[in-house]
Amino acid sequence: MIDELLAEAAARHGLRLSEGLQVVGLAALPRRAFDPSWPLLLLPAAALGDDGSRAPRNGADSDADEPFEPRVLPGRGSHGSSPVEILAALYPATHPVLGLAGAPDATVATIDAAALASAPHLLPATDPLGNLASPHGLPWIAARLRAPGGCPWDREQDHRTLRPFVLEEAYEVHEALEHGATPDLAEELGDLLLQIVLHAQIASEEGLFDLTDVYRHIAGKIVRRHPHVFGDAQAATADEVIQNWERIKAAERAARGGEPRARPDLPEAFAGLARSLPALAYSQEMQVRAAALGYDWPDVEGVIEKLGEEAVELLEARTDAERAEEFGDLLLVLVNLGRKLGIDAESALRDGNAKFARRFALVERFARDDGRTLDTMTFEELDELWDRAKAVERSTGSVEGEP
Repeated sequence: MIDELLAEAAARHGLRLSEGLQVVGLAALPRRAFDPSWPLLLLPAAALGDDGSRAPRNGADSDADEPFEPRVLPGRGSHGSSPVEILAALYPATHPVLGLAGAPDATVATIDAAALASAPHLLPATDPLGNLASPHGLPWIAARLRAPGGCPWDREQDHRTLRPFVLEEAYEVHEALEHGATPDLAEELGDLLLQIVLHAQIASEEGLFDLTDVYRHIAGKIVRRHPHVFGDAQAATADEVIQNWERIKAAERAARGGEPRARPDLPEAFAGLARSLPALAYSQEMQVRAAALGYDWPDVEGVIEKLGEEAVELLEARTDAERAEEFGDLLLVLVNLGRKLGIDAESALRDGNAKFARRFALVERFARDDGRTLDTMTFEELDELWDRAKAVERSTGSVEGEP
């Protein structure tokens, strides 16, 4: 039967096997990795000689000893699990769904489950600009932008000129995360992904590496560092996972004969920490690594006691240099306190900044309502307005005009 379908597809729709073909059973479509840039032949259960009744076990709902067999290919789980929903997520709405063996033609937008189940169908390959939901669409776009006749701006960029955009997009993702999973977060993650794809494209042009190497490195690293999931190791708590992670990283560095260090005073335990990280984030990650190797206070009380010691040392400092040094020590302990309490210092300070800005906006408004400007008011008067702003926030749960 397959030969007959292929002959019909070649005669009626110009299918050329020399250019490749994906053949997938309809029931298996949601959990198979296929790409719209290749022609797709969908075979219903009847054409395969089975009833399509075998359903994979869902790893998220199964016992830990059972294999992980998700119903939908990971990465495509939010759009539904039916073949119709999968096609709608990956193809343009107007993309043709060509009926074979007497079935009528349709489009991705008009095909329904009953029609797909009743006969074989062929989906021709999309053109590159129609393949936007595939992992292969964005790399094609990046390569086209940098190819002759592409975008003059993109063609001028290199790893160094793109560096600011990596940080900018990462910060925008960080900000979007404050609101959880939203369409805005999907957009910002896409902007960050573009930076990764562009750097891989530039490296590919230089013959150094490409996206396959990026995938391989991170996937291999994650598998190696999760032996409690992909191997025989045990880790019952998050703390045990972190400790295993740091031990495995140390073993990897030793196997490579250590890593070259930018500064002689940088310990191997902190190798790989990006110096361009914000200082709070750098400090927290540094202390996480030290704690994973056993250098940590046994309880929060010890950190608070240290905080008091550093505050006293700051007050006793006599010179500007001493005060700056002691202030840095105080910040370091504050970051460690946040880590012990499960608080991300960078996010906490951003939230604190935002709260200060909201309240100060109210202070400005109260002053304007009174016909005054802030620079003409005493500290006591400003502090009174600040207390009013706090009271407004407590009574409304937000600043007026915000949700």
